[in-house]
Amino acid sequence: MPRHDWAAGPAAQMSSRAIAVVGLDCAFPGAPDPAAYWRLLNGTAHAVGSPPPSRFRAGAKGAFLADADAFDPGFLGISTAEASAMDPQQRLLLQCAWRAVEDCGVPPPELAGSRTGTYVGAMSDDWARLALADPAGITPRTGTGSGRSMLANRLAYQLDLRGPSLTVDTACSSSLVAVHLACNALLTDECDLALACGVNVVIGTALDQIYQQAGLAAADGRCKPFAAEADGIGRGEGVGVVALRRLDEAVRHGDPVYAVIHGSAVNQDGRSNGIMAPHRAAQREVVTAACVRAGAEPGQIRYVEAHGTGTALGDLIEVLALDDALGARQGPRAVPLALGSVKAAIGHTEGAAGMAGLVKAVLAIHHGTVPPGPSVGTENNQLALDRRQMELVTEPLELAAEGPGCRVGVSSFGMGGTNAHLVLGPAPHPQRGDEPHAPASGVFTLSADTPDALRANLRVQAAAAEATPSRDLAALCRTSNRVRSAQPCRFATVAGTPQELAEELRTAAGSMPEPVAAAEEPMVAFAFTGQGAQYPGMTAALYAGSPLYRGFLQDASAALRPWTGEPVHELLLAGSERVHRTGLTQPALFAVEYALARTLTELGLRPCAVIGHSIGEFAAAVLAGGLELADAARLVARRGALMEALPEGGGMLATRARAREARALAEDEPLCAVAAVNAPGATVLSGDLAGLARIREQLERGGFGCTPLTVSHAFHSPLMEPMLDAFAAAADGVPGAPPRIPFHSTVHGGQLPEGAALDAAYWREQIPATVRFEEAVGSLCAEPPTHIVEIGPKPVLTGLLRRITAARGIPALAPCRNADSGPRQLAEVVARLYQDGLDPEWERLYAEADRRTVRMQPHVFATNWRSWRQPVHPARGAGRRAPSGARGTAPPASGREVPPPSTGGTPCSKSLGEHPQPASNGHGHPLAGIRTVVSEITGRAPTELKEDLRFYDDLGFDSVMLMELKYRLEVRFPELGELSLPEMLSSLVSIGSLAAYVRGLLAPAAV
Repeated sequence: MPRHDWAAGPAAQMSSRAIAVVGLDCAFPGAPDPAAYWRLLNGTAHAVGSPPPSRFRAGAKGAFLADADAFDPGFLGISTAEASAMDPQQRLLLQCAWRAVEDCGVPPPELAGSRTGTYVGAMSDDWARLALADPAGITPRTGTGSGRSMLANRLAYQLDLRGPSLTVDTACSSSLVAVHLACNALLTDECDLALACGVNVVIGTALDQIYQQAGLAAADGRCKPFAAEADGIGRGEGVGVVALRRLDEAVRHGDPVYAVIHGSAVNQDGRSNGIMAPHRAAQREVVTAACVRAGAEPGQIRYVEAHGTGTALGDLIEVLALDDALGARQGPRAVPLALGSVKAAIGHTEGAAGMAGLVKAVLAIHHGTVPPGPSVGTENNQLALDRRQMELVTEPLELAAEGPGCRVGVSSFGMGGTNAHLVLGPAPHPQRGDEPHAPASGVFTLSADTPDALRANLRVQAAAAEATPSRDLAALCRTSNRVRSAQPCRFATVAGTPQELAEELRTAAGSMPEPVAAAEEPMVAFAFTGQGAQYPGMTAALYAGSPLYRGFLQDASAALRPWTGEPVHELLLAGSERVHRTGLTQPALFAVEYALARTLTELGLRPCAVIGHSIGEFAAAVLAGGLELADAARLVARRGALMEALPEGGGMLATRARAREARALAEDEPLCAVAAVNAPGATVLSGDLAGLARIREQLERGGFGCTPLTVSHAFHSPLMEPMLDAFAAAADGVPGAPPRIPFHSTVHGGQLPEGAALDAAYWREQIPATVRFEEAVGSLCAEPPTHIVEIGPKPVLTGLLRRITAARGIPALAPCRNADSGPRQLAEVVARLYQDGLDPEWERLYAEADRRTVRMQPHVFATNWRSWRQPVHPARGAGRRAPSGARGTAPPASGREVPPPSTGGTPCSKSLGEHPQPASNGHGHPLAGIRTVVSEITGRAPTELKEDLRFYDDLGFDSVMLMELKYRLEVRFPELGELSLPEMLSSLVSIGSLAAYVRGLLAPAAV
């Protein structure tokens, strides 16, 4: 866990030039993510070895990425054909940047259109050289898929970023110079967030030869910085991205901060002993300039992550320059200046070298310890480190002990003389409330584009969840909601402890059924419970645990108080039995249902329709816009009081008889009526006790079971008549309105007609009327919702819904199940709906103290799709297609699996220079040829390309793809000659419409 005890205080936050590192991600040899990178740096092993077979490097040793050829095009919505043409550096950057943005607590799609800058440091152009060496394989994608200039542009394009976007090539210092430029852009308000990146993939061997001939190559392929055994450079690969924001903005946003960049500088060697020779004075000046800008004295710099290539001359010049700027030449130091270089572990990653060192330094500051890394041999005595008051880090260096004023330097020097240096310090103290905060549960969510990807990510998150502190659990859940909720295959669970969460994730990863991708957002109906569901203390646990619900219940209680004479919410919290008195039952149920419904709508559940059972219709009316809260509160309170004032003596009888049998018997009893038809075999009669007794006798004689209900009055019966005029007078001034969403009336047994208002006449009629719940549910399910949520203190209607044919199969959910129901049960409803496609408003689910970012394990991208470019050998001819992509397991932009083509090979296995026989064959239909052409462009199998697929909406065509389509059509159908693009565009609706257009052009040839 990171050490925060040495974090900087408020003074550090106020620096006008301070830049916060708010997110990061990386992949280096032997370390596919930041956690693995930290483990590698703290271990004794290095990552140097033989290259993967795909590299065609004849066994030259170095530090190589295991999966540089792997990519997840489906996740990013990129076609496999496009991905095959992309420089692996572009692919690595896209995935790394995605994870770095997520790491700072922001979902990457949220950056679309933002002033986010992209600054990429890179020096390798091997992919472009290979692509251009194969003239027959050149397509319009060769330009967008190759070349260093496109690295930053591809990132900005894919994420729709509108800030500055540039690739920096200053050789080995490229990525640290990119960080410097990104910092300056933030300070000059060119962007609000900056992604500073470094990437390097070793494909060709030209640089190996240059190093070898210049005497710079290590015999064993390993850098040994500052060691007596140092004999040159060992090449390495990697990618790293840091997300940067001005520190004051980061603090204001509540962003988590790894470390702070206090100052940076870049300069040039100028004319030195040679363009490749390091320059002591220039290095001294760049370090000094960075310290001045950071406001740091030489003695504050405790550690420098050095360039440290492991060349005899380079190491000596760097030590001399550091001595001039920070060492003994600046006066006695309280403690020696510590040196180290990550190149000992992962080699010289060239254009990404500065980023590799920066990420190491940032993690060291975050954890409060500089790791020693793997041993490289004995210290080079010729460097005289002890005399210069310097030391190599050979055991963990505790930065935390140095205090918040401690600073760390990072150096990177380019082969052509461009130098960069950064000065970093610890993050400010996290701003946390002083109030004690009990651990809370939340909804942990995870999503992916395929079921397999979801399972893989569940396993990774399970491994990390158990180590989460209990106080951070709800905040972790909130982070998962904000960052990981954009993909179609979804998982959600509610957990009360980190251990429970870890177990849920492990179980789901190992045994969950095939996840079904949510096709569209759920259509949720709200069903409001009627009288009889009340109990003392109802929703007290939810009131205590949910500030959102608490606020809405207090609002309803305040609206009722002028008419009830006491706060209804206090009655509920007290657990008073008086809640069973009709005059208080109805206001209490109304308040609970209003508060529950408003809580759910604030969480993003927007009902497509509402239905209410008797008193439940009042809260339903408020939610639907047919009544204002204050008006509904007055009606409910007067209704309950007037009913309670009626003489007692009536009763209610539940029977399994159907409505027609019950109604026939009730017609013979003038003081009795059918009170409710709830479901088949679920009918309720109401009236005077003598009449009910006679009806019961006849029903039981006919074999229908009957159950008397415990009630104070005979609701929905003729015995309600004495209070109707008084209620009508009270309701007369209530301005009811037509509901804004479908309101399925249990008075009318169907949807309230359009334009009909829920006015005084409706509410008067409701009191004695039969509750036609079964009919109203049939009306609701005529256009069935995907889910029904019961709004009430416990499930009552849910059981009835299962008995109504029209509602069978529709999931019925209840946020309150019993007296113990609290925030967890509410969260479980939201979790279920999220899995089924809802995108909730998560923020309101969490207490203020939990609305912060807790870093998650990074997303795991799928690696089953791979593509690499093979070098073109002259003996094999120029017609060979170079890119090689294993597309059989790769999802296209739609996220579906692509079956391998029956002929094998890649979708673009034919070069543009090959002229097949005309697909139309003179008189034939050109559809097959068009499918082949589109397959070559998109990477999809021809059998997948149905005639109704649209070029733009379904196949993702853009302007580059259209130009390639035009050219390939001219090659495949040479008898067409040159096609007119403006004329062709009008036919580019679907594959079928293009086929019809081409067939029309070919028709004259058949005459």
